[in-house]
Amino acid sequence: MNFFSSYSSVKKSIVIGISLLFCSVANAAIESAGDLDAAVQQSLGNGADIQQSIDWKSGTYGQLGDAVGNNEKIRPFGSQLFDGGFSGLRSDGLNSDYKITPGDQVVLRIWGAIEMERVLPVDARGNVFIPTIGPVKVQGLSHKDLDTRIRGAVRSIYPENVNVYTQVQGVQPVGVFVTGFVTRPGRYAGTPNDSAIYFLNQAGGIDDNMGTYRAVRVLRRGKVIETIDLYDFLLNGQMARPQFKDGDTLVVGERQASIIVSGDVERSYRYELEPDEMFGSSLINLAHMKAGVSHALLRGDRDSGPLTGYLSLDDFLGQPLKNGDEIILSIDKRYDTIVVEIEGSFYGPSRYSLPRDIMLQDFLDSIAVPKGITDTTSISMRRESVALRQKESLQESLKRLEATYLGASSSTNEEASIRVQEAELITKFIARASKAEPSGRLVVASNDHIANIRLQDGDIITIPEKSDSLLISGEVLVPQSVVYEQGKNVGDYIKGAGGYTQHADESKVLIVRKNGEVRAAADVALKAGDEILVLPEVPTKNLQLATSISQIIYQIAIAARVATDL
Repeated sequence: MNFFSSYSSVKKSIVIGISLLFCSVANAAIESAGDLDAAVQQSLGNGADIQQSIDWKSGTYGQLGDAVGNNEKIRPFGSQLFDGGFSGLRSDGLNSDYKITPGDQVVLRIWGAIEMERVLPVDARGNVFIPTIGPVKVQGLSHKDLDTRIRGAVRSIYPENVNVYTQVQGVQPVGVFVTGFVTRPGRYAGTPNDSAIYFLNQAGGIDDNMGTYRAVRVLRRGKVIETIDLYDFLLNGQMARPQFKDGDTLVVGERQASIIVSGDVERSYRYELEPDEMFGSSLINLAHMKAGVSHALLRGDRDSGPLTGYLSLDDFLGQPLKNGDEIILSIDKRYDTIVVEIEGSFYGPSRYSLPRDIMLQDFLDSIAVPKGITDTTSISMRRESVALRQKESLQESLKRLEATYLGASSSTNEEASIRVQEAELITKFIARASKAEPSGRLVVASNDHIANIRLQDGDIITIPEKSDSLLISGEVLVPQSVVYEQGKNVGDYIKGAGGYTQHADESKVLIVRKNGEVRAAADVALKAGDEILVLPEVPTKNLQLATSISQIIYQIAIAARVATDL
């Protein structure tokens, strides 16, 4: 047989092998509690599972490395103001608090005894000139006061049958200098009634590394007329709104004291604190903590040297802070109870709140089950920590498959061409298989005995009903469920299902028990509720990496404890 004529067989080998591997991953992996002798039970109950229940990625542990390594990436609280929200939102200056300045234009309408409609500019002296009436001082007046002032001037000349209406038509543009610790210092155009944030945004916002959000000064002719604390706006929606004049200057000062907050917070920030706020209580009022935060890790420097402390949240409230401190907030509560769920054949509620040290047998002794229909010897359990370990194991198997097969060399151009197609097929499979989620099945029952292990929060215990049937699946001609008959062996049931398919591996027949246990057919006697699972043969005689691929595929199939049809 030449090389190209063997390609269909090669491709068939890959497809069947991948099918087996994919089903091994997609069908929930099952983990055994091990030998159920007294010594192992003692080990499981006194620490083996407790270690696995620790979440090393919690705020107490995992966040330490992240926070220390990424401090430079943590932005100041308030920097979100300059992410584009104020771009292009220039004010028209026409609001009830606006004070009239030279250069503004006032619309005047008079009707009745005299008819007049004019647009009157406010001159450099702050006056508008009304024909037949004369100059009227309007500088510094609000809209309401403007109407009163002009109405009075008109009626001093025309006391009867005269109506007056005034409106500010346009305001004089101003140029405001923005300097200090901003991204782009310069002079920026706006209106007198634009907010300080508008001008700061024009200058690219406050410098993340050095600028302050707590003391933005407004200077007029060299004197401070207003100091703006942007935290008032961020937290309470309040902000000083000085009316700007042409030539005013916004000065962003240098940040004085900042504290980094990370861990179990909605978002990590650098918070600025005033000198009288340098306590944990002030920081807690600013930080957006997640529900359940219970502790704070403090890291910083003092005159006596480096300082590190792990404090309860209550103790942290009175803790003095210093510029440059880093606070890592964490949800580090140790609850006295766990929640366990039951499914299957039983009486009572499906969820229980239990003491942390509860053992499986003690809990099961308190559960009432329907007499005669519950299989109490086939109990199994699903556990989150087991699922995580199974997932890691499956991912490692996929990596080995990829490294072993895709890293193989080709001796000829024809072989290389075929390997490209095979590699694409395996790569697509690995991408799909990587998304599979094991169920975390833990075998706790064997030989009619249940391991007395300690329960963990989130455990799901399955108490199945007794079964009179037996399932034959996998590489048989007619996969089916049949009534269990005592005395029949595996071969008899497979014959009843039409026998093996041409792809079956007759040496790889597994028995899957209701408790999740998987055994070789030659090692156990059949009983009601079992599943006979015939694995496919992987034809590899034309595959260069036959030995390696077969070993990985069967290793995953056995390790994953396949419990459903392939």
